[in-house]
Amino acid sequence: MGLFSFIKDAGAKIFGGKTSAEEAAEAAANKEAAIKAANAKAAAGLSETINDLDLKVENLNISITGDTATVTGRAYDQSTKEKVVLVVGNSAGIAVVDDQMEVENTEPEAQFHTVESGDSLSKIAKKFYGNAMKYPVIFEANKPMLTDPDKIYPGQVLRIPHIEG
Repeated sequence: MGLFSFIKDAGAKIFGGKTSAEEAAEAAANKEAAIKAANAKAAAGLSETINDLDLKVENLNISITGDTATVTGRAYDQSTKEKVVLVVGNSAGIAVVDDQMEVENTEPEAQFHTVESGDSLSKIAKKFYGNAMKYPVIFEANKPMLTDPDKIYPGQVLRIPHIEG
């Protein structure tokens, strides 16, 4: 006779239960459901934060897939729209924001700046406006997400609004 080799986890189970393929499929479905639930919870948290910051967007909807957040709704103005994008984008786990919002009252779009190590609002103001003393413009443009002009961090994205002269 001799020994015969088999793959121990393959095939039908003789004592009931599911095959390894069925178990794997069930585990994958459970993982997918857990990811969807976590993404829905994160999206709800972002919506609540946007509401708490008093950023007015009609029919705000945020959906997350992987590291991409899609934002829809109608913002009161361009500033509000950009702040919503920043709230969502400056959140852990989000690498891309697909901005599909509409704007009720149009105005010039701001530029965006990703904070680097060693940056300060005055250094950023000098770069964009040619005057370091214009840092309060950047600070005000990023309220209420910023609460202190000295509390910015590398990787954070800031709004740099257009100003005249």
